[in-house]
Amino acid sequence: MDTAVLDLPAPAAARLRRPGWRDPRLLTGIALVAASVALGSWAVSSAQTTVPVYVASHALVPGQKVTTDDLVVADVRLDSAELEHYLRADAGLPADPVVVRVVGDDELVPADAVGRAQDLDVRSVAVPLERTPSQDVVVGASVDLWFTPASDGSDTAGPPRQLAAGLPVAEVARAERGLAASGGSSVHVLVPEAKLSDVLAALGSQGALDVVAVPGSGER
Repeated sequence: MDTAVLDLPAPAAARLRRPGWRDPRLLTGIALVAASVALGSWAVSSAQTTVPVYVASHALVPGQKVTTDDLVVADVRLDSAELEHYLRADAGLPADPVVVRVVGDDELVPADAVGRAQDLDVRSVAVPLERTPSQDVVVGASVDLWFTPASDGSDTAGPPRQLAAGLPVAEVARAERGLAASGGSSVHVLVPEAKLSDVLAALGSQGALDVVAVPGSGER
């Protein structure tokens, strides 16, 4: 049986075309590479950018006038949201700056910690002490103020009562060692105006005043 062989035309080989500059796929690829390079450069640049801000060279307390001697400049990396909360050194100090809340030693100075004297609602009061305060009572620490009335003739004095809590310490004067037993120490505390009458009344009464440090509020 004869079989016929059909001569079929061979399929034409597909030729790969070089993409031209107008090829959308090539343009998209170039755009993605350029965007990636730009994003990487921006990230590296942002990571290396620092901003000068003020740092307290020692504890700052309300009512204290601030000068550049009380501050040092540190370059820190902060984003824009964080930066607005701190006092920038490249912007300089405001006119007649006064501390309005406690700033710890070596702490970045918050922008709202420096204002005007009119913004203060505290007054400095010197509290004489019969006993030497603990070593935790330092400038910038917070203390509670207690009053123990003098004995009225009975065997025991009246119960102690708290006059105010969380008062910032502005100054500490400790008695010499030989005089510690007989008093001579004093602590200047910053009393809110609302508590001022109670504190002054206790100072004018017969009795003893004590300052008790709030744990962790001050560093020795």
